[in-house]
Amino acid sequence: MAFSDWLTDINNEINTFVWVTLGLALLIGTGVLMTCLTKFFQVIHIRHWFKETLGSLFSKKVSAHTGEKASISQFQALCTALAATVGVGNIAGVAAAIVSGGPGAIFWMWVAAFFGMMTNFSENVLGIFYRRKVGGEWAGGAMYYLRDGLGAKKGCKWIGKILAVLFACFSILASFGIGNMGQVNKIVVNFESAFKIPALSNVVLYEGVTLYSLLIGMALMILAAVILLGGLQRIANVAEKIIPAMILLFVLGSLVIITLNYNRIGAAFGAIFSGAFTGKAAWGGAVGITLKQVVPWGFKRGVFSNEAGLGSSVMVHSNSNVREPVRQGMWGIFEVFVDTMVVCTMTALVILTGGVVDLQTGHLVAGAGDDATLVAAAFRGTYGRVGEMFVAVAILLFAFTTVLGWSQYGSKAVEYLGGQRAKNIYKVVFVVLILSGALLTSSLAWDISDTFNGLMMIPNLIGVLALSGQVRKITQNYVDRRIRHKNVVPMLSYDPRIQRQMAAETDDD
Repeated sequence: MAFSDWLTDINNEINTFVWVTLGLALLIGTGVLMTCLTKFFQVIHIRHWFKETLGSLFSKKVSAHTGEKASISQFQALCTALAATVGVGNIAGVAAAIVSGGPGAIFWMWVAAFFGMMTNFSENVLGIFYRRKVGGEWAGGAMYYLRDGLGAKKGCKWIGKILAVLFACFSILASFGIGNMGQVNKIVVNFESAFKIPALSNVVLYEGVTLYSLLIGMALMILAAVILLGGLQRIANVAEKIIPAMILLFVLGSLVIITLNYNRIGAAFGAIFSGAFTGKAAWGGAVGITLKQVVPWGFKRGVFSNEAGLGSSVMVHSNSNVREPVRQGMWGIFEVFVDTMVVCTMTALVILTGGVVDLQTGHLVAGAGDDATLVAAAFRGTYGRVGEMFVAVAILLFAFTTVLGWSQYGSKAVEYLGGQRAKNIYKVVFVVLILSGALLTSSLAWDISDTFNGLMMIPNLIGVLALSGQVRKITQNYVDRRIRHKNVVPMLSYDPRIQRQMAAETDDD
């Protein structure tokens, strides 16, 4: 048996257990529980969290650079987190969900996002509450709330420590999957398709991989090295410049296509809602079993896109200069909203109104290519060659910034396990392995990424569930003080020293 076949078989076994047997029930259950415990915060207080996020973007307290090594601005934290979440999952991932689960799978992505808002909220609340400074820089994430939160419960000291180590290990693996191989692989596929150079594409190194693929991978590896050497501050600076502009351009470009195909909008939404409860889409999107394969495309693609439940983005949100855990939690809600409700919805409508799939089955029409280039085909239908090139550039920038964001996640996990020296070694390995994404076959790179996501998700969600009562108390404390204007002592940190320091400062962030 070839090594790639052996690796595929092993990965499929793990993937099925992680996602179908255990992961989705844990993911859905956590989102529903946190929504209920916080009294549907994302709905009841929608005006408040929009005001504190989107409505505060022009406030210096939110967007101004801190000038401190220990932290970055709230806006930079959001952009860096969005850099890691807004990637190929929003483009190729949505296309894959439609092709595999039918248009109805999009409905289940929305459901996953609705509950995922409060999962992401809870992760960020815990991340800020249990963070501390390591090497002069804020450090937070599931490792810390597992060890210091879950581990503080009676009889759970070693459970918390073990789960924290497992999460850190899985985070490192996930950074090589979702944050490296999967992203780079889709960059290469779309770039080769949009910017054809036969002299390079015709030189085949081995099946499915050309000299063009190798050169793109090498270029990305060099560029990433230059940026990553500057640490979190440089990553955040790059993210805050690229991400808002690319999201705006992608949404505007999508709106033009949807508007030009306005006569298909009703049919597109009809296919989403009616298809959500057919056998293929309902099982493929909500439970994780299509008629032909055991791959939960609906929720899995949703998690691949917005990462709610993975515990990943909390590692950069914890570097924010914010003092209120709930305030950073609201940025987590906004992050999922932008990622799935806005960008993924735009992608879905472009595909469904663009005439590149059958609205009843999600099957590709002749000449549409495959799921990796489906959005490019829809843009090409409206903008011609320029549209295809635009999507390739969008995927390049979205996916590359995802690589940058995930390098930060992986380095934080390595720092937790092995300290600063190990963190520096990790960065070198991460940069070198960027090339692997360009040289792996598309399906294997994507499937390995799915598995790493699931492995990372399980210990994190165990921690969120175990500390759900703490999240409820912190949220209620914030609502009482900030919304109901009660005179209540704030809950800002589990550490009495940090609590006193934060409480002593003027809390006007």
